[in-house]
Amino acid sequence: MSEATSSGLSKTYDPKQVEAMRYAWWSEKGFFKADVKGGGKPFSIVMPPPNVTGSLHLGHALDNTLQDILSRFKRMQGYNVLWVPGTDHAGIATQAKVEEALSKEGVSKYDLGRDAFLERVWDWKHQYGNRITTQLRTLGTSCDWSRERFTMDEGCSEAVQEVFIRLYEKGLIYRGNRIINWCPKCQTTISDIEVEHEERGGHLWHIRYPVQGGDGEVVVATTRPETMLGDTAVAVHPDDDRYKHLIGKMVVLPIVNRPIPVIADAYVDPAFGTGVVKITPAHDPNDFEVGLRHNLPQITVMTKEALMNDEAGPYAGLDRYECRKRIVGDLEAQGYLVKVNDHVHAVGQCYRCDTVVEPMVSPQWFVRMKPLAEPAMEVVKDGRLKFVPERFTKIYLGWLENIRDWCISRQLWWGHRIPVWYCDDCDYIYCGRADERPDVCPKCGASHFEQDPDVLDTWFSSGLWPFSTLGWPEKTEELAKYYPTSVLVTGRDIIFFWVARMVFLGLEFMGEVPFREVFIHGLILDAQGRKMSKSLGNGVDPIEVIDQYGADTLRFMLVTGNTPGNDIRFQFERLEGTRNFANKIWNASRFVLMNLEGFKSHQPWGELTLADRWILSRYNRLIGETTAALEQYDLGEAARLIYEFLWNEYCDWYIELAKPRLYGKEPGANDAAASRQTAQKVLAHVLRGTLELLHPFMPFLTEEIWQQLPHHGESIMIAPWPEGEPEFINASVEEEMALVMDVIRAIRNIRAEMNVAPGKRAEVILVSGNEEHRRVLAGGAAYIVNLASASEVEIEGTGYGQPEGAATAIVGDTSIYLPLKGLIDLTKEIDRLTKELRAVESEVRRLGGKLNNAGFIAKAPAEVVAKEREKEGEALRKKSALEERLRTLTSLGT
Repeated sequence: MSEATSSGLSKTYDPKQVEAMRYAWWSEKGFFKADVKGGGKPFSIVMPPPNVTGSLHLGHALDNTLQDILSRFKRMQGYNVLWVPGTDHAGIATQAKVEEALSKEGVSKYDLGRDAFLERVWDWKHQYGNRITTQLRTLGTSCDWSRERFTMDEGCSEAVQEVFIRLYEKGLIYRGNRIINWCPKCQTTISDIEVEHEERGGHLWHIRYPVQGGDGEVVVATTRPETMLGDTAVAVHPDDDRYKHLIGKMVVLPIVNRPIPVIADAYVDPAFGTGVVKITPAHDPNDFEVGLRHNLPQITVMTKEALMNDEAGPYAGLDRYECRKRIVGDLEAQGYLVKVNDHVHAVGQCYRCDTVVEPMVSPQWFVRMKPLAEPAMEVVKDGRLKFVPERFTKIYLGWLENIRDWCISRQLWWGHRIPVWYCDDCDYIYCGRADERPDVCPKCGASHFEQDPDVLDTWFSSGLWPFSTLGWPEKTEELAKYYPTSVLVTGRDIIFFWVARMVFLGLEFMGEVPFREVFIHGLILDAQGRKMSKSLGNGVDPIEVIDQYGADTLRFMLVTGNTPGNDIRFQFERLEGTRNFANKIWNASRFVLMNLEGFKSHQPWGELTLADRWILSRYNRLIGETTAALEQYDLGEAARLIYEFLWNEYCDWYIELAKPRLYGKEPGANDAAASRQTAQKVLAHVLRGTLELLHPFMPFLTEEIWQQLPHHGESIMIAPWPEGEPEFINASVEEEMALVMDVIRAIRNIRAEMNVAPGKRAEVILVSGNEEHRRVLAGGAAYIVNLASASEVEIEGTGYGQPEGAATAIVGDTSIYLPLKGLIDLTKEIDRLTKELRAVESEVRRLGGKLNNAGFIAKAPAEVVAKEREKEGEALRKKSALEERLRTLTSLGT
């Protein structure tokens, strides 16, 4: 075991000096690397791969801090830990970034062509793609960087191709002309869960559709009159008596005068609008399904740029919203517009660019979801996969129960190209590896094949992440040892995007869940509870925070007050508090190190005092409680426990209690040297162990201090996780010390209230009818003298009368008396308190007048009134306390 040294700790803690040096040292020593051939129970995590387009944001900082805490904790517990880092190619986002850069050069992707454009994207990725991983190192992440993966590296790309081919051969991937969500700005389809719905104010237009032959009319209500140009029917509910006579007849579509049928379908809600709906199969997902049931034609009236096409007749070339205005005006002019109502409805937007998406019929590739979703639900129902917190199970199952087929093709150039080729001369489709593609078409003998131009949805490749990163489809040692992974740590916002897809793909290709547990955390909001966004300008750059406060401070702040699944608010005041905590630990550690001269770490415990036995009991209890909280993923609670122990018990109490022994000034000590050595041992033992508990949360600070303390091993990172010694846990000792501490607090409060100068020692009289309590207080008398500035402590039983002119307090069954005569200048103190009382009485009158004013109560907001009542209550309490103090002081002068 190394011995202590105080020379390594500077007077103040400077994170900038420590963090870069310590991280480089950890990396150089290989402490992050997993040993696939090594022993120890495996514990594995795959990092949710951040986009190569981005830089570290607070969501990444929280997510990776939580993963790092678990990895460091398990590593110290002796597990064989693998934490796989990596990044995502982020198809739409990355392509958009490169196209934006090209536009500044006056060049488009079409000017370059596909191959040259992709070269530019790869250049961009190499230039900017490592930025976020560099920043993750700054945060202190202990992942195995030697195993870093990228969703489009050679191995992951092979896995993507293999999965597509196998699903296609199994009939679970198909190509169909179906309705999809089209983003006019990104110029690609996006899946249902990539559409974000926002409530917006709009209108409900009621339009007259004449029945062909002059036999009346129907009125339809729509929020999108521009799509009526693509109507191919109107529908009513089959049981709606108002319209049964019209079913099977034709109505005339206004503006274009096209006859369309009246059909009956249970999809129609008779209570909505007029009970008649227009059916536009090419521009509405529900209408598309109705159209399939009734064999209706699909008329697309918009281009992929959301401009009206030739099918729109006189409106061709107009933007969809301009077309809406023109059509409404024409309907009104021609007498077809019945009325317009205000209407709030959900509008779908692209989650990448916020552009309103356009439902559109298009030939795309889909994954057939029902056969894949059922096993993914079963593993959660039977407990093979668990969500923490459990409430997210319902959200996961609800989505899978109502899932639609997944559109996986994207009209991009950057991404995994779909491994499908089409014969130019017939309808033959080849799906497979490029090097195995036939030279001639097996169907027609032609030799002209064209590969599908589309790429796969980014989530298709990231859905394979838990096994593709471990070497699948090869049967690697890593797969055998580390799959299934132990836990997935991720935000609640991507349960559908990512979690569910990893589960059903893991089950399909590995025959096992990709992870045993899913630890869900919330989002980081600003101090006002708003989501951070560029538009609000309320984002916080974690790298700037680290530059100012250090990585440990950011990490600990993000974790404290964080309960699984719940959102947390980012507040700079909490950063200041956490930095104070780091400085408190540093200063306390310097004090301990400076007082370990002559200490031998192997020496026996010696005779333990009440304070020693108390701190050892609290410390060993802390080990069990912290370990349990970490095992249950309650990381915020674990951090709180350590914080409370270090600040309130170890620093504020035990160090102060131990000081007389360290200085050889312990009253009544039989062997001052032995007592000093015991205090040194307890101080060093508890500090080192608590730093080891804190290490997963604040790795840099703890390593720096730990290296100076007596310790075994090369690094705190690989030190054994503290194991509690149950024989030290003693509830009676904790109760005894709690009584002594409560008495000390009460005496300090009396001194503060009575304005007794800190340097003046006072006699303390403690009266209790409980013999055991008197014994405990007698044993703690030296602590009371030391920490409550007592000149002497007198302990009496029941029947002892209250001394004259003494300030009093009560702790349980113990009465505390502090004779004030000679401690304070009575005249000056009475004058001071009298002035303070007058000021408080004035405030009480002011607040009372305000709150008795009926006009104020009627006009002021409820929260303002409540605040004023709170102020009045506080002022009244202060008034009562001042009056009591004045009575006590006045009695001294009589």
